[in-house]
Amino acid sequence: MPGPEAAGTAADGPVWLGLDLGTQGVRAVLVDGIGTVLGSGSAPLRHDVRDGERHEQDPAEWWTATCAATRTALTSRAGRPVGGMSIDSTSGTLVVQDSDGRPAGPALMYDDRRAAAEARLVQDAGVALWRALGYRMQVSWALPKIVRLAGELPVGHRFAHQADHVAARLAGHAVPTDWSHALKAGYDLLGDTWPTAVLDALGVDLALLPPVVAPGERVAVVSAAGAEASGIPAGTPIVAGMTDGCAAQVATAALAPGEWCSALGTTLVLKGSTRELLHDPAGGVYCHRNPDGGWLPGGASSTGAGVLARDLAGEDLDALTERARDRGVPAGATYPLEGIGERFPFVADAASGFDVGGPADGDAATRLQRVAYGVAYVERLAFGVLAGLGADVDGPVVATGGTSRNDWWSQLRADVLQRPVAVPEQSGSAFGSAVLAAAEPGRLAETARAMVRMQRRFEPDPARAAELTEGYERLMAALEERGWLEAGAKPEAGR
Repeated sequence: MPGPEAAGTAADGPVWLGLDLGTQGVRAVLVDGIGTVLGSGSAPLRHDVRDGERHEQDPAEWWTATCAATRTALTSRAGRPVGGMSIDSTSGTLVVQDSDGRPAGPALMYDDRRAAAEARLVQDAGVALWRALGYRMQVSWALPKIVRLAGELPVGHRFAHQADHVAARLAGHAVPTDWSHALKAGYDLLGDTWPTAVLDALGVDLALLPPVVAPGERVAVVSAAGAEASGIPAGTPIVAGMTDGCAAQVATAALAPGEWCSALGTTLVLKGSTRELLHDPAGGVYCHRNPDGGWLPGGASSTGAGVLARDLAGEDLDALTERARDRGVPAGATYPLEGIGERFPFVADAASGFDVGGPADGDAATRLQRVAYGVAYVERLAFGVLAGLGADVDGPVVATGGTSRNDWWSQLRADVLQRPVAVPEQSGSAFGSAVLAAAEPGRLAETARAMVRMQRRFEPDPARAAELTEGYERLMAALEERGWLEAGAKPEAGR
């Protein structure tokens, strides 16, 4: 498969299609070999059922939304060949297929939590493997769902991940999964195999699970029927994808050791690259395999800008930013957690948000300011935790998410971290999937560097380092007082 160098800027060169199967909708982007987005399309997913611990979607709607999104994205193709396509999807989402590859019922989504009892069995059965891989099996992951359903499946039925199911519809036959989507189904990333001893102990027949290949490996081509429905040319190569979080990381080109991306929206998610597998005893960090070799560790905090939707609903955030811009470092400490429980950079099931030591009559701009500083301090702590686990965190940070459009907030993050923060021209999982489709095996990072362009870069202000470290230390002390951060054990993230 030709890489982006072959595509170049030629008007008749190949283009690359990325497809993101999200929770609320499907998005497709068409990209040339130097990362220019030529077209995009999206379609909503309206049949989303949530009821307590249950979260289901209709896989048939994934297909109709995919076809609507790809047809729109391809309207700007202008006859250029589609060199390949890749699909990302929500991590841990699972569907049962019948012998013809059709959905045998609703899909269990990434946060469906009905398999709590099975999760305990799974953790116990594979404890040595999960420990070696550096994580604990969680209730919403795919393997507990598989155990819950495996004994009830008719002959010929099998499990598929969300992306694999749509790829199979395009190809007209079942396709292998990739090791990124297979992580939460219990795939042994160290041995590069399904853990048959663990599966046997859990009563899961290996025939129920798909074969596994590396992300970026060609698994099929679009069939004539798939082409007629989707508008994607027949014969277009389909390459194995990655989870939506990993695809979003590809879109930042933060794929070499020392490089990190930090997505700040409702929550804060950090992902990077290391040569060695990281082991986090707290369980807040786990690693995907890097298709180029090495590992892609990451952690997701429950803090972020989500509290602003609750506290500043209806406010003009741009106007508030202008009022907050010239204010000094806030007194006290703010931990901007909207719900209950934290998972990274520390694990505390009972954690709750707080705002202490500030003005009693603070206005909306003050709230924005204090939340922004609090999130930046949590981000600094997160990088410190990663450094403490052995990760190289000294490189620049690529910032994505809704807050990356706020230059004041991005500059604050650079100042708190005391490292450059760059904002890419394009971001998102669909774009990352297009980059993956364009990459030759072993050249994902190289291809991403050729296709990902930075739009803005924020250099840290050394003059602010001391006062911001004081603010950071106040938050660390408040977390210690509540017992959520072990006293005296907090890592230093200002390195």
